[in-house]
Amino acid sequence: MQRFLVGHGEGGTGEQLVERCLAQIGELPEAVNFGFVYATDALATELGAILTKLRQRTGIAHWTGTVGVGISATSQEYYEQPALAVMLAAFPVESFKVIPTLSSNTKAFMHDASSWLADDEFHFGLLHADPTNQRSLQLMNDLAAQVAGAFFVGGLTSSQGLHAQIANGVSAGGISGVLFSSKVPVVTSHTQGCTPIGISHRITRCERNVLIELDGRPALEVFKEDVGQVIANDLQRASGYIFAGFPIAGSDTGDYLVRNLMGIDLERKLVAVAELLTSESEIMFCRRDGNSAREDLLRMLRDLKRRMGPTPKGAVYYSCLGRGRQQFGEQSAELKFIQSELGDLPLVGFFANGEIFHNRLYAYTGVLTIFC
Repeated sequence: MQRFLVGHGEGGTGEQLVERCLAQIGELPEAVNFGFVYATDALATELGAILTKLRQRTGIAHWTGTVGVGISATSQEYYEQPALAVMLAAFPVESFKVIPTLSSNTKAFMHDASSWLADDEFHFGLLHADPTNQRSLQLMNDLAAQVAGAFFVGGLTSSQGLHAQIANGVSAGGISGVLFSSKVPVVTSHTQGCTPIGISHRITRCERNVLIELDGRPALEVFKEDVGQVIANDLQRASGYIFAGFPIAGSDTGDYLVRNLMGIDLERKLVAVAELLTSESEIMFCRRDGNSAREDLLRMLRDLKRRMGPTPKGAVYYSCLGRGRQQFGEQSAELKFIQSELGDLPLVGFFANGEIFHNRLYAYTGVLTIFC
């Protein structure tokens, strides 16, 4: 594969931004056959015109992408204004399959893709999921169960308006993206934005999403011990700073899923979290920590740098809306941090409502995929 080509910009109409992006990209190699496109949600209603213009100007038929409250391109983050990022790639023939928007089931896609899927035992997928469809995560799980060797990464579309996606056309309301066969080598990893505090606890009593007892004790008592005296004396301080963490069974890296706290009942000593709970499972509490997030981002980048080989072609980065300028600071600090480690690698992506890594939904993470 050749090195990917990237163009990006802000301000103006969608079609004007297409011209600006393509001017940066310059002359297209004949082998270019796939495009990634991410637009801020200010351009959601123009996405159809953007895709039409991109097709007309490049001759490329196959595209994937979505809108985001923020988007990223190489070392630049864009928010709160019309902005567009386009990355073009030349993949081997028959090495990818675009997933059209699936809103209710996977049957039609699996039937259409059956012969292509049968040719390989491993498939890597980039997914964009609409958070307004309650079936989006189930659709991802269904797809993962049916696609051989499925490893999905991606994000939940973020928008203050239409949650528009691109999958060879413009739509919304489900999951879409692209599958790659083993002909397309990738390395991928994720980085956490929250750090565990205290130890893991066993959920001994719960009801739906409410913690009643941890380790046989009232949940709120255990929570207060873990978070420390300052927060325990003023529980309002926990909002946006303390989270629930759920260790992933069988993980050899200590991986965990982060979920928001939903409320605290002082009288009954209960803690509510944004996750359906099961007795005898484990939970820990986490804090959102900028310094730890930087350290873990550096760990991920150095690990990927070691694995990606000498000639990476391009990258896609899905970061949480709670990261970016919220956690790393203004002036595109998160993207510049990545560039400082990986160099001037072509990269596009968006800031998501939730991040997908290895077929699971995460929060406050960054998911980076590098095409090798």
